[in-house]
Amino acid sequence: MNELIILVSNKTGMPEAKAKVAVETVLKFTKDKLPEPIAGQIDTVLEGGSLPTDLMGSLGSLLGGKK
Repeated sequence: MNELIILVSNKTGMPEAKAKVAVETVLKFTKDKLPEPIAGQIDTVLEGGSLPTDLMGSLGSLLGGKK
């Protein structure tokens, strides 16, 4: 998540502390809107992990792609 905070800070000129609040706010909003199996994987991806293949298919279907 630090990489994302630094990116937001650099792109917006915000101090990192404010960028952290912005990133955390957007992530919470996003997780609240996504189905649990997908929302639960956001932190894993932000820590450098990847989504399981079957979850990627579910996400694609959710976003209008083919499963």
